[in-house]
Amino acid sequence: MEDRTRTYLKGRFGDYYARAQMDAPPAANRREWGHIPWSAGGTTMIRHQSLLELGDLDDFLHRTAPKHVYFSAARFTDPGATPMDQKGWQSADLIFDLDADHLPGINPETTSYADMLTACKADLQTLLAFIDDDFSFDETQVVFSGGRGYHVHVRDEGIRSLDSAARREIVDYIRAIDLNIETLIDTRSNRGTTQRILRHRGGWGRRIHKRLLELIETLQSVDDTTAVERLQSFEGIGSGRAETILTQIKTNPEAIQAGNLEAGGTGIRILVDALAQTAFEQETAPIDEPVTTDTNRLIRLPGSLHGGSGLLVTPLDREEIPSFHPLEHAIPERFRGRDIQIRVTDPGVTTFNGETFNLAEGKNTVEECLGIFLMTRGRAEKVSA
Repeated sequence: MEDRTRTYLKGRFGDYYARAQMDAPPAANRREWGHIPWSAGGTTMIRHQSLLELGDLDDFLHRTAPKHVYFSAARFTDPGATPMDQKGWQSADLIFDLDADHLPGINPETTSYADMLTACKADLQTLLAFIDDDFSFDETQVVFSGGRGYHVHVRDEGIRSLDSAARREIVDYIRAIDLNIETLIDTRSNRGTTQRILRHRGGWGRRIHKRLLELIETLQSVDDTTAVERLQSFEGIGSGRAETILTQIKTNPEAIQAGNLEAGGTGIRILVDALAQTAFEQETAPIDEPVTTDTNRLIRLPGSLHGGSGLLVTPLDREEIPSFHPLEHAIPERFRGRDIQIRVTDPGVTTFNGETFNLAEGKNTVEECLGIFLMTRGRAEKVSA
């Protein structure tokens, strides 16, 4: 990035912060703060600072106009101390991070930025289902990161004391790492016989059970030949087992729908195991494990600007999420309404602010918000007006 561009961006970030009123996180004075300035290279973080050292947060951001702003998930007795073990760790929020670059099936080289963000929002909804339904966390905040994804801050008092190993167990559960169907089955004795029942009132058991009920409904809606062929598509189920399972579905559907894995002989157990493996592959949330397990993690400040996009780090109410489009709704109003001249160095198609632009190399006149987006992403430089 050229000096002129860097100076321009710092000035405009400062103009934004001059009018912005930031909402500090709970216990802000017990958290470590860090920021990255608009220096050549632009990757060196200044950290190990307390809010006492920074002074008034709004004034600090206006004066310094940083490229990126962070605070710690952890609370400390002395957040400005170095090294880390001198800070006096007290507790930490539980942080989840979804990054579009790391989603399964996403190739950043061939997938557009807009499409990556759309895919990431779908995974956010999956993550929130775990947070609400499986863990019943209450005190949560959802934030568009301003860059490639979303953060979820969990601040329930009961989880703040968890160590890294306990947080890793939460990650493993959400990502279905080493999850085994046997851990989701209860063994019961009923009139001298042993029954193995899939626990389906919540968690992964409910997800697998839902797939089972949907499959039963499909099998009941088609002719027997088609139903047998559908069952044979599952590994380990041949024509004989498929016919046995179909018979049980017709004659004893209540037992199967109740999750009784003994109904239908070994065939139903094989079927449920196959459905479980599919659920484990398709219904996980691809959260970034190091972010969640790190009890000292620094995370972006909601309401700040992201120096790699010029977009707002945007806190979201749950009802806003379905209709939220980052490349429209996270554009700072401060950067709208006037045109600037830039020199495009990386030409091509760009989707931004509800429009698609095919940008040619060289000098272009664009709305400032688009110009800042391109400059912060390394696709353009500022030129004199």
